[in-house]
Amino acid sequence: MSDDHIEREAGYDDAEIELTVVTMTFDAVDDASLLAVLAKYVVLTRMVPGCRNVDLCSSTTITGRHLVIQKWDDEHVQQQHFDSDLMVEMAESCRGLLAHAPTIDRWDATSAHDLR
Repeated sequence: MSDDHIEREAGYDDAEIELTVVTMTFDAVDDASLLAVLAKYVVLTRMVPGCRNVDLCSSTTITGRHLVIQKWDDEHVQQQHFDSDLMVEMAESCRGLLAHAPTIDRWDATSAHDLR
């Protein structure tokens, strides 16, 4: 049975699911303070319209490295968030807490069909 047939039987339509994923990797010089900033940011970001999910992960191999994974309805709402006061406040609160600027990347959600 083809995947298309299975999806039609399950009630899925052929509409594309648009989803934007962003990752931000932070390396701390003050781990406890950075975690407090990032935890607050994650909780508040989850309430932003268009945010599907935000997770905060901590590396088990590199002490002080933290990863924020965000899923957004689309690139437009994600960019609006990056221009928002909430994002600016988080960035400003990270001053003096990071070893270097965070690594930020935007991803295509290749497996977005799993969200249906």
